[in-house]
Amino acid sequence: MNEIICPNCQKAFKVDEAGFANILKQVKDHKFEEELNVRLNLAETEKINAIQLAEANLKNALQNELANKDKAIIELKAKNERELAEQLTAKETLLNELKAKLENAETLKKLSIVEAVQSIEKERDDLANSVKLKETQNQLLEKSLSEKFATELKTKDDIIKMKDDEIAFRKEMKQKLSTKMLGETLEQHCEIEFNKLRATAFQKSHFEKDNDSRTGSKGDYIFKETDEFGNELISIMFEMKNEGDATATKKKNEDFFKELDKDRTEKKCEYAILVSVLEADNELYNAGIYDVSYKYEKMYVIRPQFFIPMITLLRNAATNSMQAKAELAIVKSQNIDITNFEENINAFKMGFAKNYDLASRQFRTAIDEIEKTMDHLQKTKDALLASVNNLRLANNKAEDLTIKKLTKGNQTMEEKFQQLKADNK
Repeated sequence: MNEIICPNCQKAFKVDEAGFANILKQVKDHKFEEELNVRLNLAETEKINAIQLAEANLKNALQNELANKDKAIIELKAKNERELAEQLTAKETLLNELKAKLENAETLKKLSIVEAVQSIEKERDDLANSVKLKETQNQLLEKSLSEKFATELKTKDDIIKMKDDEIAFRKEMKQKLSTKMLGETLEQHCEIEFNKLRATAFQKSHFEKDNDSRTGSKGDYIFKETDEFGNELISIMFEMKNEGDATATKKKNEDFFKELDKDRTEKKCEYAILVSVLEADNELYNAGIYDVSYKYEKMYVIRPQFFIPMITLLRNAATNSMQAKAELAIVKSQNIDITNFEENINAFKMGFAKNYDLASRQFRTAIDEIEKTMDHLQKTKDALLASVNNLRLANNKAEDLTIKKLTKGNQTMEEKFQQLKADNK
């Protein structure tokens, strides 16, 4: 809606787009007619002024020429007719030229008017086409929104009807089933959901009923999974609890926590999960996954639709935990290796220092013994040298020893040697 103020009464009133477009068209048409009349009057005025100017100029020229002719009538009497004829011809030519100019001006004026009219008409047609296009778009948008709303409304009605039918079917089924059958139905549902993904997502997993009642009680199902080396990644004790609408005594989820924790402990499972449809109006459990770890370690309560996601969540967490533990073990082993390496280095250093000390002592002892031996050998050498000197002296003495020297001064020996010589002769 557009608000318009009346220029006469100064009152504001509102008009829609169609009324505004109509007023705008009237104003434009009126303005166009006023402008056309103004231009036509202006052109007519210019035409009259041009004619009047030409006539005035012609009269002035004629008056001047007549005055000149009156002055020179005697001298130019013979030539009057010829000159007059030439002047008349020139005047006619000039008049024709003026008329042609006037006609050209009229033609140009008409052309300009036609062009202005065509421009305004084109603008008017474009505006009209734009208005029509906008109206068409609005109609199409309105039709599309109506169809979309109708489709969504029909879909919503279909969904509501399907849910109502499902609720009615569930109520009828629960009324027909006993409490034991209801529980078995929930167990079958969970087992079917697991078997759908067993071949693809749970190839190394075991999901079997807990049939071991030697301890006096047992859970419903036990889930276990191992890695490629046979190490256990995760183990879960499942308990499924269902309840019919017509059941007189309504059970609560917390009534089963203690027994479930006992079964989990006896079967040595890491997690305990209660898959329950009990307390259907309790928003605490309707959120999907409720953590009971504040009371019983690693225990959760879930609705049946979160059965597979919960297994996947805990398994991924266990896998990541195993990877972290493996990496931590590697880091610890690396740290232990470094510690052992340092201890070996220190032990080697201590052993080497001890051996070096012993070797140094033994080396010093050997050096001392060698020095002692060298002193002894030096003494032996000196003794030997002294012996050699004595032997040399003895040899010299032996060489100087002769029979003459031995028998000199010995009368008996002299007689004996003389007798021996005589006998030899």
